[in-house]
Amino acid sequence: MGMLDRLRGKKRRPRNGGFTTVRGSDSADKAHLVEFAKSRRGVEGFVEPRTAISDITMLLVAHDGEWTRRRVPSVQWAHSFCNDQGMPSYDAAVVGYPERMRAYNRRQSQARKQGGSEPS
Repeated sequence: MGMLDRLRGKKRRPRNGGFTTVRGSDSADKAHLVEFAKSRRGVEGFVEPRTAISDITMLLVAHDGEWTRRRVPSVQWAHSFCNDQGMPSYDAAVVGYPERMRAYNRRQSQARKQGGSEPS
């Protein structure tokens, strides 16, 4: 859809104010977070604020830097989830991301370059 179509009102803007629709969190997101938290050691939660392209998300980071990100219903839900799982939670916009996550990403990138295959 072109800019003129938007100006002529051919497409209504979604309620979130943008031209794209943001998928909310669902039970599969929660199930994934639970599985990740229970199957890894030293997991911490980093709650990420809503952005123009993404709803509220939570990043879980394990002791070795392995991580996963999923949408969550609210900031309060994310902190409660972490409390229920017995793990600490932080506001990512305030504390940033742990160095171990960046180191993990570098190791994975180097392994892909050397081995030519994606790790599972």
